Amino acid sequence: MRRLFAVWHARNLEFLRDRGALLFTLILPLSIIVGMGFIFGGPPRPLFKVGVVGAPVNTLADPFLHERYTQFVPVENIVAGLKEVRRQRIDLLFAPGDPPRYWVNTDSPKGYVIEKLLLAADPQAHRLPVTGKAVRYIDWLFPGILAMNLMFSCLFGVGYVVLQYRQSGFLKRLHATPLTAFEFLTAQVFSRLSIIVFITVALYLGVGTLIGFHNSGNVALLLLLLVLGSLSMIALGLTIAARFTSQELVNGLLNLLTWPMMLLSGVWFSLAGSPRWVRWIADALPLTQLLHAARAVMLYGAGLQQIAPNLLYLAAVTLVFLAFGAWSFKWRI
Repeated sequence: MRRLFAVWHARNLEFLRDRGALLFTLILPLSIIVGMGFIFGGPPRPLFKVGVVGAPVNTLADPFLHERYTQFVPVENIVAGLKEVRRQRIDLLFAPGDPPRYWVNTDSPKGYVIEKLLLAADPQAHRLPVTGKAVRYIDWLFPGILAMNLMFSCLFGVGYVVLQYRQSGFLKRLHATPLTAFEFLTAQVFSRLSIIVFITVALYLGVGTLIGFHNSGNVALLLLLLVLGSLSMIALGLTIAARFTSQELVNGLLNLLTWPMMLLSGVWFSLAGSPRWVRWIADALPLTQLLHAARAVMLYGAGLQQIAPNLLYLAAVTLVFLAFGAWSFKWRI
């Protein structure tokens, strides 16, 4: 028992002396709880979303626009609003007037309910039905699952490998060769890139064969997104593993990166209606840019011009992180 207690005591002291790992162990769960409270706290969320064409919503006097539990969002024009109604991203499109007009998707269950509320408040409203198949949650979720798997594979796959190389002395032996830090890191990047591209393509084809999912976009454009998104995540993981030698600290830092991205990048749910500062933080995350572009291509058929800002952001993140990782790389413990 004395020997057991001595080892137990020594390991505890080893962990407690690693201030970085201890800090992340305490702060990470607290930050997740506080962050989720900010995202999902506040007043009850609206049940319906209605697009309003014309003047700002708060200046209109139509009685329907005062319905409770309904979010009224301004729409630039009828053409843009009809696209949202067909995709069932909004439940009804309303145009005030005399008489008022509205467009409702006859395939939408929520559109059926909000139409009843509209007619109860304004029986003179003129109905203009449209049709359109809704994007299923599985269609919306599928790009998020692939992106999340990509994130974990890139960050932990590269971060832990480089850390193990350093702890085992392998990097010390490589340092005696003419190999530069940039060359070593670039080789790690392309090695992980080839693996993650193969795995993601296999998942894409396998799920498409077994379950089926919605894809309105160009497959080549999706492949370009996959490559740039993977490179950005790999480069981010290398910046963590480039210098640190503590396994607990590296694990804490990688978790500090992955959890906010998994919660704030829209993998499981949309951040629409969240505080604006939360959306600003989310937009700064590379996984958010990857997901926005992937969903735009797969669900709505976006082209290269529409997702060009996302691609440029991912490319810039890759270059910055890879350059920083090469500059700060540490060969020895």
